Amino acid sequence: MENSQLHQIKSISEFHKLRGLPKPEHPLISVVDYATIQHTYENNQISWVQNFYTIGLKRDVCGKFRYGQQEYDFDEGLMSFIAPRQVFSIDILEEEEMPNPTGWLLLIHPDFLWNSPLANSIKGYDFFGYEVHEALFLSEKEEIAILEIMQNIKQEYHSNIDKFSQGIMISQIELLLNYAQRFYNRQFITRQITNHQVLDILEVWLDNYFKSDQVVLDGLPSVQRISDELHMSSNYLSSLLKSLTGQSTKQHIHQKLLDIAKEKLSTTMLSVSEIAYDLGFEHPQSFSKLFKSKTQMTPLEFRRSFN
Repeated sequence: MENSQLHQIKSISEFHKLRGLPKPEHPLISVVDYATIQHTYENNQISWVQNFYTIGLKRDVCGKFRYGQQEYDFDEGLMSFIAPRQVFSIDILEEEEMPNPTGWLLLIHPDFLWNSPLANSIKGYDFFGYEVHEALFLSEKEEIAILEIMQNIKQEYHSNIDKFSQGIMISQIELLLNYAQRFYNRQFITRQITNHQVLDILEVWLDNYFKSDQVVLDGLPSVQRISDELHMSSNYLSSLLKSLTGQSTKQHIHQKLLDIAKEKLSTTMLSVSEIAYDLGFEHPQSFSKLFKSKTQMTPLEFRRSFN
């Protein structure tokens, strides 16, 4: 897959269109019958990056998965978990070899979770990391429990949306993730450390940096500074990240900044100027300009979308 194309799917609506599905009933969350998804052999040379979480519960998958740069073992498992901006690919079997896959996909855009505790805690689930490369095997009893939760989410998704809908679905998603965490802990006693450790180290470093006073004193971290912290050249780091995730080091920095900014805008009463200062911007206008260029919304427009 070294020479494969990299295709970014920016929205759940785009995913539906690409896979030949009807428009989603909600732009930020979708429950999809896996049997209705169109896969083609021609897509074998394409790697995908999605801007939303994907939780899959599948049987008789029609090919081999690659997650980052490694095989994702689906031979025994049923469930898979992919976080936003992680690279994966599917090697579809020849048409005459294809089984009839069944199951469900739950697609969740991060913006659906803003203003809820899960917006931050979802990052703590181990199975959304590259180091986990095995699908989750479920016993019959465990599968029933997961399917019941998926059915509850599906039922709420297809109901008339009201002011309680989002909270109910988020509660069910959190319940599903907690069960998955329990089942994974049962399944995996040891894990193989992979060459994606650099991604984990980078994420930890950025988290710690933005939580410290350093960002106020020094501003946004430079690519060179991060490269020095990881003991590699800036060109090598950016090339490595680009090949693994489709994003350069600078884009990773901006994405982390946007995630923190969205959380502050949706969960605190801090002014835009205060948030800009906390994130290392000397001038709030620079922060607002970057935010709008990446989200097509001003910070205030984003905040008002939750009221």
